[in-house]
Amino acid sequence: MKRRTGQDRSITQHWRPATQAVRGGTARSDFGETSEALFLTSGYSYDTAGDAAARFAGEQVGMTYSRLQNPTVEMFEQRAAMLEGAEAARATATGMAAMTAALLCQLQTGDHVVAGRAAFGSCRWLVDTLLPKFGIGATVVDARDPQAFIDATRPETKVYFFETPANPTMDIVDLAAVCGIARERGITSVVDNAFASPALQRPIEFGADVVAHSATKMMDGQGRVLAGVVCGSEDFITNTLLPFHRNTGPTLSAFNAWVVLKGLETLDLRIRRQSENAIEVGRFVEGRVPRILHPGLPSHPQHDLAMRQMDAAGSIFAFELDGGRAQAHALLDALRLIDISNNIGDSRSLMTHPSSTTHYGVAEDKRIEMGVTEGLLRFNVGLEDPADLIEDLDQAFRAVGL
Repeated sequence: MKRRTGQDRSITQHWRPATQAVRGGTARSDFGETSEALFLTSGYSYDTAGDAAARFAGEQVGMTYSRLQNPTVEMFEQRAAMLEGAEAARATATGMAAMTAALLCQLQTGDHVVAGRAAFGSCRWLVDTLLPKFGIGATVVDARDPQAFIDATRPETKVYFFETPANPTMDIVDLAAVCGIARERGITSVVDNAFASPALQRPIEFGADVVAHSATKMMDGQGRVLAGVVCGSEDFITNTLLPFHRNTGPTLSAFNAWVVLKGLETLDLRIRRQSENAIEVGRFVEGRVPRILHPGLPSHPQHDLAMRQMDAAGSIFAFELDGGRAQAHALLDALRLIDISNNIGDSRSLMTHPSSTTHYGVAEDKRIEMGVTEGLLRFNVGLEDPADLIEDLDQAFRAVGL
């Protein structure tokens, strides 16, 4: 397979995000295909035994095994790295595989992590349950306050781990401040950027060391496949993450990589339209509920910060009802167009009750600490006409007395 584009950095480094999303990392075979080729193979053959030995020794460029390299997966990795402004990337089978690998590859017994308290339920499980099993300490802080990271830092602290916007409370973390604190102390900052995607926010531009994604979300964007990716420096990806990834095997399939590559081509178009729709729908919701958590609206306490570090607020927001779980479930049951689903990033509008779904496995006291109340609903606004979404919400609100 010969490289035609995506290799000459003197050319590609000047490409803008919309161009990177369509052409970044593209590699063509001798057939000259315009769409990325799908390589469904587990292994590769060699012309000679010496070639095989040279590849395994790293002395010859080429593929050895699809747990380690695959041409289709490699194209996705290169494109993701370009979009994030990173030197390199490593794809994983799921978003949680990306988060787990990004942490465990650089931690060992006796180390310590400072993590944001507002996080996806499984990410909190990593911090609260998995890391302590390996003797890795963790302190959870209100990541909205940069001073909280300073106060929680110990001599053995190795990683700051947080999401922004956070799932599902939409807390915003000051990327420049927190990543700056980490850099000053020789601590690696790991940022979950799944809610924004690189089309709206690029944490590396604000000093982040490592950026992890559930590519299942915005990058695919149509609810089709599971995927994840970790982006960072060439040194981190090759010398820290790759040994862990190679030997534990959270490998992304070639087919799923190909699907996400197709999703990336429309990422910029989708996420910006969904952001516009979310603002319009959010303004309607704001007038009907006791509390809304939407970083794109001036009512959000961190609206100005969000707009400084994001190009747009994204497709997701949350709102709270006074009637607790009963009223929240009743509203979900009254929806006619919007689907009840715990996924996000889909082109379809989806709504879920985090306390009983995405954060079900988090202890009640920790859910309360995070701000995940029984009346909280998370809303992923899709590509439908916002007027239709508003009509559906209006009838559902009326059905529950709002």
